[in-house]
Amino acid sequence: MPQRSVVRPQLTRESVLQTALQLADRDGIEALTMRALAEQLGVEAMSIYYHLPNKDAILDGLVEVVFAEIEQEVGGFAPPPSTDASNWAPALRERILGARRVLLRHPWLPNVMNARGASGPNAMRHVDGVVGIMRAGGMSHDLIHHSLHAIGSRMYGYVQELSDDGAAPAPVELEQLAALAPHLAAMLAEVVHDDPESTLGWCDDQTEFEFGLDLLLEGLERRRAAQPA
Repeated sequence: MPQRSVVRPQLTRESVLQTALQLADRDGIEALTMRALAEQLGVEAMSIYYHLPNKDAILDGLVEVVFAEIEQEVGGFAPPPSTDASNWAPALRERILGARRVLLRHPWLPNVMNARGASGPNAMRHVDGVVGIMRAGGMSHDLIHHSLHAIGSRMYGYVQELSDDGAAPAPVELEQLAALAPHLAAMLAEVVHDDPESTLGWCDDQTEFEFGLDLLLEGLERRRAAQPA
């Protein structure tokens, strides 16, 4: 009886990264190992190394894949042609909220970016588009530079949390906190929330994200308008 040959899937860098993306979305970034990825692809781990030499290369590649998704979400990274001093802030707001919509589909990405950065070509073009929108709005390069520091990770669609406990404090924890920090405990008792459907952190739901973004954009607009002619 003739022996059947096993048909191996055709691997490419893109197919490896797309499978890694699906694995991270489904099981979390901690589950993304070379072994798990190889099993998902139906190949030996050594086959992956030809396209991506290690896990760091895979993580950097995933950042780029997600930023390509952001580019599609926002309709391209170039500033909208009609951007000027009257509408730069709404244009930038929509650009950032578009990035956030994508990151909410991949909630593991902020931790990867905090650890690895976002220096690939797609990520750089995203930042270039942000700079371009500000420049089209009439900002000086000096003010844009300061603005990027102020916006920070928010320009990518997320903010780094003050606390990363993963859940809102329980009532008993608030009672303990009250003895040490009564003002903080009183605030948390009234406003803290746990909203996993719309959050990238225990106190970073869409409302809070947009509040902070609008606060920054309003302040930057005042600085822009006050620039010397």
